Amino acid sequence: MTPRDSNPSFMNGVPELLILQLLQQQEMYGYEIVQAIRTRTGAVIAVGEGVVYPVLHNLERDGALTAQRKPVNGRSRIYYSLTPAGARRLSDLSTTWTNLATAIQHILTGGQHAQPLA
Repeated sequence: MTPRDSNPSFMNGVPELLILQLLQQQEMYGYEIVQAIRTRTGAVIAVGEGVVYPVLHNLERDGALTAQRKPVNGRSRIYYSLTPAGARRLSDLSTTWTNLATAIQHILTGGQHAQPLA
C-alpha cells in the first residue's frame, strides 16, 4: 500500500479474518462461528448470521473453504473447513491486519514519523 492509497474496506475484512482463523483451528458450522466470535472476543465483536453466512459462501466460492453437510442429533448442519488456499489467504490477511494494528497503535501511543509498513 503506497502512502496515498486508502483502504475503504478496512472493517469489511474483520469477519473474514476471524472466520478463517477459527476454521484453521477446527471445522465449524455457521452459528457455531457466530457464537465463537462473540465468546472469544468477550462480545467486543458480535456479528450475526447475516454477516457470517455471506462471508462463508464467498470464501467457499473462492476455494478458501470446503463445506460438508453432516447429520447432528437428527438435524443437518453444514460444516466448513479451511483449504490450503484458505490458509494462504489467512496468512496474507493476518500480515495485513498485524501491520495495520501496529500502525494504529503507533498513532495511539503518540508516535510520529513511522516507517511505512511493507
